[in-house]
Amino acid sequence: MSRTVEDIEQYLTQLGRTFDRQGHTFLVSTGPSLPPVALHVADPVVVARVVIGTVPADQARQLGLLRQLLVYNATDLVHASYGLDEAGKIVLSGGQELENMDLNELSATLSDLDLALSSHVPKLRELAKE
Repeated sequence: MSRTVEDIEQYLTQLGRTFDRQGHTFLVSTGPSLPPVALHVADPVVVARVVIGTVPADQARQLGLLRQLLVYNATDLVHASYGLDEAGKIVLSGGQELENMDLNELSATLSDLDLALSSHVPKLRELAKE
């Protein structure tokens, strides 16, 4: 059975997540002082994305930061990964197929992001400071 944006909204409600819906995008709260997760439904996928910060200009700081991102990708994340966008922003993102998404898959993805945001962001922000 194919899923729709309304199914995702229902799952978020069932999970007790606070969110704001804007068309096919949900801004899901992750807690105080943490950025929201943008959850975008673009059939055939659901993409979760969070902007963490900006890559520092200093190359020595970049090296430490990028190394830490790779370590987190390899050791702590299952449903998401860190990367850099073309504007030099550090992003945490993940995706799932919309057609097969169920409550448990959405919960796992959001839990992965929650863990990363609560445990990684303070260190990443420190490494990115200029």
